[in-house]
Amino acid sequence: MKTLLKSIMLTVGASAIGVMLAATGALAQEFTLKFHQFLPAQAPIPAKVLVPWMAKIEKESGGRIKFEHYPSMQLGGKPGELVDQVVDGVADIVWTLPGYTPGRFPRTEVLELPFTMTNAEAASRTFWQLAEKHMFAADFKDMKILGTWTHGPGLIHSKTPITKIEDLKGVKLRAPTRVTNMMVTALGATAVGMPIPAVPEALSKGVIDATIIPWEVTASIKSSELVKNHTEFTGASLYTSTFIMAMNKGVYDKMPADLKAVIDANTGEEFSAFAGKTSQEADAPAREMAVKLGNNIIQLTPDQVEGWKTAAQSIIETWIAETGKAGFDGKALLDEAKAAMTANTK
Repeated sequence: MKTLLKSIMLTVGASAIGVMLAATGALAQEFTLKFHQFLPAQAPIPAKVLVPWMAKIEKESGGRIKFEHYPSMQLGGKPGELVDQVVDGVADIVWTLPGYTPGRFPRTEVLELPFTMTNAEAASRTFWQLAEKHMFAADFKDMKILGTWTHGPGLIHSKTPITKIEDLKGVKLRAPTRVTNMMVTALGATAVGMPIPAVPEALSKGVIDATIIPWEVTASIKSSELVKNHTEFTGASLYTSTFIMAMNKGVYDKMPADLKAVIDANTGEEFSAFAGKTSQEADAPAREMAVKLGNNIIQLTPDQVEGWKTAAQSIIETWIAETGKAGFDGKALLDEAKAAMTANTK
């Protein structure tokens, strides 16, 4: 009898230890996340936003969340495929432009409309607020959005000087998204859509004569060495692009509550505003590089900019008309975006 009792106690004890170990194992579960994005690691956003973010997550998770960073599309595919890669689980987290997949995220285009943004920090905060209210359950229902932001004021970088709208006639001009392609076409240029990594080769081979990008990006792709003219819109932004940092939903859902809390504490509106601000802060040093190269920086006066705004108004009206077919009120969304940006501008 004593032997039987001892055997039962040993069995129960072993089971209890097993349950405790299993519970401990669950709490200590580790995740190695593949982070895929399209720019070189030394570009401002990867270097000053994405990499520090990964380091912070690793530290605050006690090393239970780790990252494998794949810049410059090192996991394969093209920038326009990043959205599908995170949805399908090829990558666990991506940073990309919604505009690289035209028509898929129609509400994000509201911030890309000509002369709409004020500054990148305010626009990025606005983007998160609009996304949380209108896009998470619609445009972004297949992914977990971690951050939403924009870059600083967009401008024209060209082989020949662009001082007035008429100078765009016949110019093969690269634009990043559907809305910006609409814009440059309406302004008289020949629109050529392509992601940013393709721009240097396209400029050097004459596939394009000009590109619209923020100053920030010019340093990492060395475009100021390929074109010598830069047209700035004083006090305004010709355009901006929207960015998302998104996570595979299934991977996020599998995480224990404490690790989800680490992710959540480091994402959202404040993170988005920080990323946008960091992006715009990188404009000044990149612009200075062009100045040191002796490039021609054309600064349009506010009166000249007004002419461009008038010419671009048709793009806004066309976009608003299109949104009805996409199932939402574009004018109401644009009015909401403008009001939010005014409130968010400090």
